Amino acid sequence: MPAGTLEVLLISAKGLENTDFLCDMDPYVVLTCRSQEQKSSVASGKGSEPEWNETFVFTISDGAEEITLKILDSDSGTQDDFVGEVTIPLEPVYLEKTLPATPYNVVKDAEYRGEIRVGLTFAPEERTATDFQGEDEAYGGWKQSADGE
Repeated sequence: MPAGTLEVLLISAKGLENTDFLCDMDPYVVLTCRSQEQKSSVASGKGSEPEWNETFVFTISDGAEEITLKILDSDSGTQDDFVGEVTIPLEPVYLEKTLPATPYNVVKDAEYRGEIRVGLTFAPEERTATDFQGEDEAYGGWKQSADGE
């Protein structure tokens, strides 16, 4: 599994189920990749067609296979309502390095609940065996001391 930086561009959603009966909902997204969690701003009063246009950066280590986006409705005074979620596999972005804005199906209780548009970019860590060899020589590592015997 690669290691590096994953940039997630959270663009918008459409066709979401409005969980507020008297007014438009105030959706936001919680993005989770393994133990890292980030939260978007609340799209106040945007209802079932919110736009965020926000970028989030995650540090990817071995074993990160997917990112989960949970859409919630911010409710003051009561618990926020769960609108739906999407799980995006990361292998395609590891291979391609960039995935353009793509609509993903939002699901709740195994049913389609709208879609969310997300773009992904992956920047792998640039560590190779030659980098380590160069560091040893430059800083007087074991190779230099071995030559002095």
